[in-house]
Amino acid sequence: MTSITLWGATTSRTIRAHWALRELGLAYQCEPILPRNGDTKTARFTAINPRQKVPALVDDGFVITESAAIIAYLSATYGSDANRLVPTETRERARYDEWATFIMAELDATSLYVVRRHLGLPEIYGAAPVAVDAAFAYFQRQVASVAAKLDDGRAWLMGERFTGADILLTTCLTWAARLEQPLAPSLVAYCDRAIARPAYRAAVAANDPGFWATGNTAS
Repeated sequence: MTSITLWGATTSRTIRAHWALRELGLAYQCEPILPRNGDTKTARFTAINPRQKVPALVDDGFVITESAAIIAYLSATYGSDANRLVPTETRERARYDEWATFIMAELDATSLYVVRRHLGLPEIYGAAPVAVDAAFAYFQRQVASVAAKLDDGRAWLMGERFTGADILLTTCLTWAARLEQPLAPSLVAYCDRAIARPAYRAAVAANDPGFWATGNTAS
């Protein structure tokens, strides 16, 4: 039996963990709890993650949360030269960390999640149309810098090798597309390459709680 259990489903952040697990070819179990229906506030889950946020990954008793950290942990623990998601060479790792930090801080938290709070969840966070407009404008300014990098013809953020930074970016781009945000041609082509990966398609299926309800397993 696998030692890995992933908690969480349905969100742009939980799919990152499912995707990393699939890219690495790892068997895992899933507790497909949802973020806003009370599942994360149960005593059972709070004991795993007192922040009451998904995703959370448990590996043989070791608990790690935050999607970017989960990707890094899985790569360091289970990655090989053939499928590692995070570089190990010092400067390549520094460049990876730069991309991952930028995506999580500027595209996710400062831009898209502001929209999520004030447009998607006004009953919790309050409606704030000015903040939403500013967040969309900020997203466009920041993602333009990514498009400029991809304009040099590289396949992935780090060059020709797919990494965890591509998981993080792609989930932000698909999120932005659902919000009807325009994307430069280089970003659209990049996103198309990413979502064509078999591991992504498997992750989309696994990010649906119904996948696990029908007795499917990841192996």
